[in-house]
Amino acid sequence: MNIFVVNCGSSSLKYQLIDSDSEQVVAKGLCERIGIDGRLTHSPAGKDKYESDKPMPDHKSAVSFVLEALTDSEHGVINDLSEIGAVGHRIVHGGEKFASSVVITDEVIKAIEECNDLAPLHNPANLIGISACRELMPNTPMVAVFDTAFHQTMPAKAYMYGVPFEYYDEYKVRKYGFHGTSHSFVSKRLLQLLGKEQGESKVIICHLGNGSSITAVKNGESVDTSMGFTPLDGLIMGTRSGSIDPAVVQFLAGKLNKSIDDILTILNKKSGVEGISGVSSDFRDLEAAANDGNERAELALEMFAYRAALYIGSYVAALNGVDGIAFTAGIGENNITMRRKIMGYLNYLGINLDEEANSKRGEELMISTADSKVKVYVIPTNEELAIARETLALI
Repeated sequence: MNIFVVNCGSSSLKYQLIDSDSEQVVAKGLCERIGIDGRLTHSPAGKDKYESDKPMPDHKSAVSFVLEALTDSEHGVINDLSEIGAVGHRIVHGGEKFASSVVITDEVIKAIEECNDLAPLHNPANLIGISACRELMPNTPMVAVFDTAFHQTMPAKAYMYGVPFEYYDEYKVRKYGFHGTSHSFVSKRLLQLLGKEQGESKVIICHLGNGSSITAVKNGESVDTSMGFTPLDGLIMGTRSGSIDPAVVQFLAGKLNKSIDDILTILNKKSGVEGISGVSSDFRDLEAAANDGNERAELALEMFAYRAALYIGSYVAALNGVDGIAFTAGIGENNITMRRKIMGYLNYLGINLDEEANSKRGEELMISTADSKVKVYVIPTNEELAIARETLALI
């Protein structure tokens, strides 16, 4: 069965068509600048990449162009839409309503809409993608896969905040966590590599990219994670501040004569390693600048590694031990220096870095030495495949 995996942003649409039998990508691509002008980049397996500037006034037109590309006689990969057996949609926030993926119905759409306040930039765009696909493919079953669902196994002691309980009761103010699809996928693969049964395991997953989060997984379930009510919490990231004293918001609003919304924009889009370094949110640029003697770039890298090591250490305590640790996502899979910096803090766990293995990028491999007490792996994440698997299981 071919499964169409859709990830809608406010002005973009990423997609993959995956053969669920072989789990191979049949085609993938990206629609950009939706609502502005529009550009489609389509990469069919075994054929040349196809690019086209097309007017895309809305997501429905973007989905329509993608479906045309998939069925095109020259750069298509299927004969007609009947060869798509199901559609899997990435949904950022499911709140407490969704602890697992679900087949999309009118009732499910209404429940997702009720979570819009929790993810105002993402959920509405995800819903637009669902609406467009349902209109163009009315007889094709569709599944919603939530970024937050994997973390719904966290105990109250981990997800509650120290605020008046009625704020949770009335407004659901609590930690939700994100990147759940990636953490779930990588944790399962790590257990396979460790030869551990899910029911007797303690692992830590480090999803490190422009957006970063670390999760403690016990017996196959998330028990704590670094992102919180929003993706702003936790680690320092590309442009996000990560955890700070909440009073800083009020202090800066007063000093800069800005609104709380203005300050949150700064904390989300102008902070993190970019704000610290003054160079970039791209860790490759930071590393180059640090090598050229830029002290602020070096400070940003050191802060990121230090904060990651602190979360790993705290989750070792939360798990009361750890069997294995995995690095994944853009930085985790490819940044040799950052992995070395973080692992330099973990010698107390009996972990030693295999420098030769760590010199490789983007590969699944063990980067701790064979005699390390805790094994550390690099495991490339594949959220699209995870969504396809969830979709197939429900369909």
